[in-house]
Amino acid sequence: MSGSRLTTLDASFLELESSSAHMHVGWAARFAAPAGERRPRFDELREHVAGRMGRAPRYRQKLATVPLSLHDPVWVDDGDFSVDRHVRRGECGDLGALVDDVMSEQLGRDRPLWELWIADDLDDGSIGVIGKAHHAMVDGIAAVELASLLVDATRECAPPEPDGWLPARAPDAVSLMADAVADRAGQIAGLARWPLELTRHPKRLAAVAGGAVPSARALADSLRPSTPRTCLNEPISARRHLARARRPLADLKQIKNGFGATVNDVVLASVAGAMRAFFEERGDAPVPLKTMVPVSVRPPNGAGELGNRISFVFVDLPCQEPDPVLRIAWVMDDMGRRKREGRPEAADNVLRALGFAPRPLQNALSHMVASPRAFNLTVSNIPGPPQPLYMLGCELEEVYPVVPITDRHALSIGMTTLRDEAFFGIYAGCDALPDADRIGELLGESVDELLDLAAA
Repeated sequence: MSGSRLTTLDASFLELESSSAHMHVGWAARFAAPAGERRPRFDELREHVAGRMGRAPRYRQKLATVPLSLHDPVWVDDGDFSVDRHVRRGECGDLGALVDDVMSEQLGRDRPLWELWIADDLDDGSIGVIGKAHHAMVDGIAAVELASLLVDATRECAPPEPDGWLPARAPDAVSLMADAVADRAGQIAGLARWPLELTRHPKRLAAVAGGAVPSARALADSLRPSTPRTCLNEPISARRHLARARRPLADLKQIKNGFGATVNDVVLASVAGAMRAFFEERGDAPVPLKTMVPVSVRPPNGAGELGNRISFVFVDLPCQEPDPVLRIAWVMDDMGRRKREGRPEAADNVLRALGFAPRPLQNALSHMVASPRAFNLTVSNIPGPPQPLYMLGCELEEVYPVVPITDRHALSIGMTTLRDEAFFGIYAGCDALPDADRIGELLGESVDELLDLAAA
């Protein structure tokens, strides 16, 4: 794996990072201490992670930048890797306060881009674990691999695994430049052969022609203007807060069945209702919010792959609509139409094609698509495990996702599931949106409203 290059999408998350917009994905989890047994302490948990590092080779690699920015960075083995630099002890007894502190700090690029913070004795007697990894390394689904360093499907912990890892020698500047030039030359040669290959294969030519229109629509959709002047798109600082909410998954499924929707439709409609109420409480007029919805394009056999295999769909949340039935109908129609038109796959094709463009153009487009002029907020639905999970005999009880926010975006909302519960992470810029906890409360009320209608 050493020497593998970032994809265009992976590299874009490095480009978008700033001192106020940290591009790490993450989660905050709470484990129950085993009843009647000695709880594991921090040192034991750190050794537990160390004994499983062979499961995740990328987590012992760091980025090497190509001189003169001739190409995207590559992953190389970190010869100075130490688990102690990445598995840290959280001294705070309040999980919420610890999450906010950890997520407000940027990951250093001189080492592998991940951290685990463990608070082995929270005030309520549970154990808190906070994980974060740079978006250049993982998407929300691939971030589950970080959890695999901790958890098992049974209370009985598997023994430490043999690991004879030795870091490969890092390439020097000349090698990095030579490899970058060769890679670019290969891309140019491939582009030169592309028209001839298409003329030789009519079916392939027809497929490309058929995909051109959806790709153009996806690009136009990503660049169409968002709703201007909302409280969600003010300047932000580095300070973060993760508000948390949870619901029985059965509630979301009952709404889904009642309206003939998907769980993702229910999440989006619930967010629309919550944001409508939030605007009204602030004295602001509710407005439609152009929302970026990440969609996994990871193949079924690619669960263990790192990097980003996501695309994006943009949907207008109808926060201006007072009728909750019409809101969910709007979302169902909008998302359904975009899926039928193949927007996620088309957007993925656009991202892949962008890899052939000069890096200055790639960077400019990344900033354009990530600006508040392009979308207002992000809502992400990340599938979670349906079975119980354990860390050294401690059962995982809660897990809240962290979906990163770019500059001038004060809010993202992520939802994941664990067994029969749904957990919402409302991730906000503290200074721009100090009342994010209220959004979590209003989200619960919005679900209740839809649940009553579905039951009726």
